[in-house]
Amino acid sequence: MDVFKLTTALMNVPSVSGEEEAVGFWLRDYLESLGWNVELQKVSENQNNVIAWLNETPRVWFSTHLDTVPPFIPPTEDEEKIYGRGSCDAKGIIAAQITAAEELRKQEIEDIGLLYTVEEERSSTGARAANDHPLAAKCEYMINGEPTDNELAIASKGSFRLKIKTTGKAAHSAYPEMGDSAIETLLDILEDVRHTKFPSDEFFGETTVNIGVIEGGVALNVVPPKAEASLLIRLTTPRAPIEEALQSVIRGRGEIEVLSCSEPVRMLEVDGFKQKNVRFTTDIPYLTNWGTPLLLGPGSILVAHTKDEFVLKKDLEKVVKLYGNLVKRLLGSGDPLIQ
Repeated sequence: MDVFKLTTALMNVPSVSGEEEAVGFWLRDYLESLGWNVELQKVSENQNNVIAWLNETPRVWFSTHLDTVPPFIPPTEDEEKIYGRGSCDAKGIIAAQITAAEELRKQEIEDIGLLYTVEEERSSTGARAANDHPLAAKCEYMINGEPTDNELAIASKGSFRLKIKTTGKAAHSAYPEMGDSAIETLLDILEDVRHTKFPSDEFFGETTVNIGVIEGGVALNVVPPKAEASLLIRLTTPRAPIEEALQSVIRGRGEIEVLSCSEPVRMLEVDGFKQKNVRFTTDIPYLTNWGTPLLLGPGSILVAHTKDEFVLKKDLEKVVKLYGNLVKRLLGSGDPLIQ
């Protein structure tokens, strides 16, 4: 299949986070038909990472994720674009990486591997499992794929996921003075969070906070005894000073439950490629055993996760060449790399 047909074939197999089994089976069968050695690494009862290699010295690996955010949107296309869920995040990337790897095989370059993980969009459980795989020791460079507009990302922000929980005292809503509203306390905390200037970094940029989910209460006529808010903080510094700042804002009015954390990452710089920083987080912080990381992919993060997600066909074609050139540089031909 060419890169367009492979993209739509992958997109036709739904793989919302937690439901990646079918696309993993499809990809295994396809890669085996091309002559790859393929392993399904079990992550959970119905989730498998796909790991593939050509020879015994896979020094450079392509990687991205199999899962998508909901809902499933089947592919459509016109002369310029492929639309639908996963077109740029990240099934178009998988298709481009495989196409690039096959082009390199034609040039007798086979020190290549492929790693495709599950559940990157939620908690990177696939990457965490992959980090312990024995093949990681053979990897010198990992080219991770995310929508970067075909520019080499040299830095990505971290991700600090947490809940702020408050407790109060239930009472009849006609007599609010007899209770203590956990929701009102939580709203006061969140208002303070919104007006807090968190530590930032000159290289990584500004630390930002998204209050994603608010839950609480029992019924309309009950003073709420419990409430909680889920926050995602895009880190530009280590977690510690951010958590300290949060505790200072909360001032004992609630408690923090940490859900997960990955800190900011710097990636390899390579002369001859357009380069930039990105604000999102990837699997890279959880793949520390897989060599030196790089980050490159087609499509825009601004349309990923939206109902209008798409990737330009010309960008898919372009990144196939970029991936090929990058592998050649990493394997030793061309100008020296810059760390």
